[in-house]
Amino acid sequence: MPDLKNCKKYSQIFLVDDFDMSNLFHSAIFKKLQIGENINIFINPENALKDIRLKLDKATKILILLDVNMPEMNGFEFLDIMVREHFPCKIDVIIATSSISEVDRAKALEYPEFVKGFVTKPVKIDDLKVILEPLNKAI
Repeated sequence: MPDLKNCKKYSQIFLVDDFDMSNLFHSAIFKKLQIGENINIFINPENALKDIRLKLDKATKILILLDVNMPEMNGFEFLDIMVREHFPCKIDVIIATSSISEVDRAKALEYPEFVKGFVTKPVKIDDLKVILEPLNKAI
């Protein structure tokens, strides 16, 4: 498996999932990976977008682990807002979902400027490493 210890870090990591336990689990994984300076946890995607907007100018590189199925706004609606508001391409998004739907995977490919990977929950650290290793070389 790739080793991320010598990789550059994201200035901000956002975990956006309506299930608190998923966010806590994912937070522990990212702390173990040591690839981010600040981990921001949101159960409400609208609040996550507000915080991302506030941190865009100061952040050098942002990573978002984004759940697809959320009640207030699904992950694709979240991505639509990012596209509509012309969020900069310094944001890498990894889609995390309990769905194994090929439709969801195909839909994620419609956002190539942001979506860099797709993982099935429960997220495994090795799956994240495979996605993150080439991304961190580009930071």
